[in-house]
Amino acid sequence: MKKKIIIIGGGKIGSTIFNFLSLFDTLDLTLADSNKTTLATHNKAPSHPHRRTLLLSDPCDFDNLFQQNDYLAVINAGPFFLSITLAQAAFNQGLSYFDLTEDVESCEFIQTLARSSKSQHVFVPQCGLAPGFISILARHLYGQFERIESVQLRVGALPQFPTNQMLYNLTWSTAGLVNEYCNMCLGIEQGELVHQAPLENKEMFSLEGVDYEAFNTSGGLGTLTQTLAGKVEQLNYKTVRYPGHRDFMTFLLRDLKFQEKDKRASLVQLLDENIPMTSQDRVLIIVTVCGDIKQPTNGMSRYQQLTELRHVHSQTIELPGQAAQNYSAIQICTAASLCAVVELWLKNQLPNTGFVRQESISLALFYQTHFGQYLLP
Repeated sequence: MKKKIIIIGGGKIGSTIFNFLSLFDTLDLTLADSNKTTLATHNKAPSHPHRRTLLLSDPCDFDNLFQQNDYLAVINAGPFFLSITLAQAAFNQGLSYFDLTEDVESCEFIQTLARSSKSQHVFVPQCGLAPGFISILARHLYGQFERIESVQLRVGALPQFPTNQMLYNLTWSTAGLVNEYCNMCLGIEQGELVHQAPLENKEMFSLEGVDYEAFNTSGGLGTLTQTLAGKVEQLNYKTVRYPGHRDFMTFLLRDLKFQEKDKRASLVQLLDENIPMTSQDRVLIIVTVCGDIKQPTNGMSRYQQLTELRHVHSQTIELPGQAAQNYSAIQICTAASLCAVVELWLKNQLPNTGFVRQESISLALFYQTHFGQYLLP
């Protein structure tokens, strides 16, 4: 019997997840969205007995939807503010749950919810790029250290050809972007958990002849602050942009007060209407760890730094049974990360009950999946 999975959210990432997971003939997939136009492309595609779309009512009674269908799991590829609602409905109906959220409050709710989850039902939030793959890659690095001094995570989803003053194009959810630019950021400094303001602690660096800036944004660490509590002196996450971008966002968010909760929807609309979307992008991923590593030759510890770098570009991918399609770098990174985790779950290579942290997932196993290839060095 095929395993039924529903994907909530038919946007760029949800559609990519839908296409990627179609590789598995053991799955019966439903892509659901409340926007008829969003689903139109898939409805025009050649019919497939185990791929279907579903137009959701708005608002949708997810409890009722899940109850009436024999789904095994729900993948939330919708906006971050649906995470709590969908996770609760999945819990109520005994489904496993996966999402991409960077929202700290949502993850904390899901973590609490999962403590009472039924046997064989897992809750795996934050399966995207950051949090998500970045945490898996970080674990691979810091796991080599006898003593961890610092763990620094840097990620940028960047346009290849920026032309406006912000040196930025939209490449993913605008609501998610505004959320991580506005919310407080967790980190560890001098061994203590700290809350830091977004857009602060700007740093400048160059890589392969290109200048960048990086600054605090919310959510990218996922559960690493819990996992590394008491084990590291410094832990932080920063978003990478081209120089000058932060100053424009600071003007919008602070001087014009768009960071206030009742104004954020207006900022999302402003950006959506005036900043072009692009699929010609690239994703920069950097993890740097400092500390002591025991030397195999003499058993002595030595103070060292290790860095992992990934550089992913938009590309054309031809999946079996599907026409060749151009995918943006952020689509590839985010969807491939989630699909790799789902594949590990289907292969029983994840815990089968409760909450699963991204950093508990082996990088080696991740790379053995169909989708790990897209995030190889």
